[in-house]
Amino acid sequence: MEIVMSGIAKAFGTNQVLRDVSITLKEGEVHALMGENGAGKSTLMNILTGIHKADAGTITIDGVERTFPNPREAELNGVAFIHQELNIWPNLTLLENLYLMRPKRNKFGMLDKKAMLAEAENTCRELGIELPLTTEAGLCSVGHQQMTEILRILMLDAKVVIMDEPTAALTERETATLFKMMRKMKARGVAIVYISHRMEEVFSECDKITVMRDGHTIITKPTSEISVDEVVRHMVGRSIDEFYPARTTTPGEVVMSVDNLKPEGFDNDISFSLRKGEILGVAGLMGAGRTEIMRAIFGVDKHNGGTVTVNGSVLNCKKPEDAIKAGIAFITENRKSEGLILDFSIGSNITLPNLDDICPSHVLDSGKLNSFADELSKKLGVKTQSIHEPASSLSGGNQQKVVIAKWVGKKPSIIIMDEPTRGIDIGAKRDIYDLMNELTNDGVSIIMVSSELPEVLGMSDRVMVIHEGRVAGILDRSDATPESIMTLATGGQ
Repeated sequence: MEIVMSGIAKAFGTNQVLRDVSITLKEGEVHALMGENGAGKSTLMNILTGIHKADAGTITIDGVERTFPNPREAELNGVAFIHQELNIWPNLTLLENLYLMRPKRNKFGMLDKKAMLAEAENTCRELGIELPLTTEAGLCSVGHQQMTEILRILMLDAKVVIMDEPTAALTERETATLFKMMRKMKARGVAIVYISHRMEEVFSECDKITVMRDGHTIITKPTSEISVDEVVRHMVGRSIDEFYPARTTTPGEVVMSVDNLKPEGFDNDISFSLRKGEILGVAGLMGAGRTEIMRAIFGVDKHNGGTVTVNGSVLNCKKPEDAIKAGIAFITENRKSEGLILDFSIGSNITLPNLDDICPSHVLDSGKLNSFADELSKKLGVKTQSIHEPASSLSGGNQQKVVIAKWVGKKPSIIIMDEPTRGIDIGAKRDIYDLMNELTNDGVSIIMVSSELPEVLGMSDRVMVIHEGRVAGILDRSDATPESIMTLATGGQ
């Protein structure tokens, strides 16, 4: 199947999102679609799969002009979209999510769960992946949910597969499995659109690159004929010399000590320290327990023993409010479900945890609230026409800036950042890295949980590696390498 999109234009009200965009998808080709958040990549693919209707332009499939009325019709015709935001029903098992739209039934018309489980397990074995198929999706990791979403599409006989940041929540092993699946699909003639901000993945797995900026297609070239620097320049309209800014802060005295903390469900105790102005990177494979440790420290989850000492005082943390009062902030990995109230305005999201500080008399002063939110929004570079716009209207990178802004407003001494740049573009990543440097220069200490090794290596003063619920090792910046981190993360010494 070959798809040609020509002269595509789309506006939402007065916001012109796409302008004369063209792209050709050929069978057996992995085509990277790159650009900053808000460049129009997802909108273009939404038009292809029938979520939106183009205002102008044509779509031809194998030489015949056509459009799909909805995503279901697109899937039935072999065009499937794996969205960046998970399309998972949390109260259903992973198996039920897999077969929701195409359940197997026995001769009596009843659901044949045994047959579905056998088929799914067989497919998982063939692909070399492990999924807790009978567990409710809401109880599974983001990585398992993402792999389920990918598996659901791959079990269809798709001819064109669009993948929007498919590896953002996957471990290195799961990512390698995905790439293996992509190569098998490519060999069968499947065309793959690969939307990603991870340069190393694009250059290792993609045959062609199209770069979009501000709703335009800027350039399309074979991957072998373009460099990383050229891609970045076309994406952001300027040259970025380095992805990671230099660390200029010298960490000071210990501001937090975690001693023999035992999060609920863990077999091992957790101990580590955090210094003033330090970025402590936390690495490990998906499911190692990184997030669970942070949730226990912050009081979201229970723990069975151990102490957390903050600035010399033992923290009796039974709920997040206790941690917040002690000067700890927590930026969670899932900004949409845990970090933001999407229907609320940008300003309301920023001011929500700061109401007592802004309006101590408990009488809301809209002038003070708007001024507070507007100042932080501008300080963090949130791209919006107004702080009164809903948070849902923002790109992923700008949503993340709003999450950070609301906690920066609390003036915390310690910030836990869980996957702070997951699913956001290079320009927004650099903004967040610069902000992290600025915060640590002001004496704020940061714990950064990240699945991206380059990010861990580029931003951390020390790296704590977690393996199966225990601290496998803590490396100084000078000793931290991809090899040393992965050795510890996989149980080596």
